[in-house]
Amino acid sequence: MIVLSMSEDNSKDDQMESVTESLLETVSDAEVDSRVSFEEFTDERALISHDAFGKKQMKIKVLEVSDENPVLQWKFGDRVKITKILITIKHLTTQEVEEAEFDIEEIEREMQEKRHFSSTNRWVPAGDIKNGYVVGAMHTRLISDAAALDHIIF
Repeated sequence: MIVLSMSEDNSKDDQMESVTESLLETVSDAEVDSRVSFEEFTDERALISHDAFGKKQMKIKVLEVSDENPVLQWKFGDRVKITKILITIKHLTTQEVEEAEFDIEEIEREMQEKRHFSSTNRWVPAGDIKNGYVVGAMHTRLISDAAALDHIIF
């Protein structure tokens, strides 16, 4: 019996070693470009904003930017004028996801026609755009006119 148990222990040890070796094997970066450097890493929480009740999450992806040069670059820094965005709203209670594309420039014109003013500031600092998404602190700045015209209820 002792011999049987020792052979079973040896086979279990061999299996464990092969499992740990397979877990420790990595694919080189040359084969797979899925690794992100620390500077490029963006925490998902920074890109999401929540509604007042904490029942919805919003994420904004930049689809199109204007080629217009920013005024007073020395004062405000590097900024980008955003023209089109894709808004994704997730309802946390039902896990339902809504997506819509908005032309902010068109909504701004519509707002100026109907209400004679616009509160949208489409100039966003270049540092506040991470991996094509706008940082959550800038969301209200981009959707203020759409929310005023009831295009977005958030």
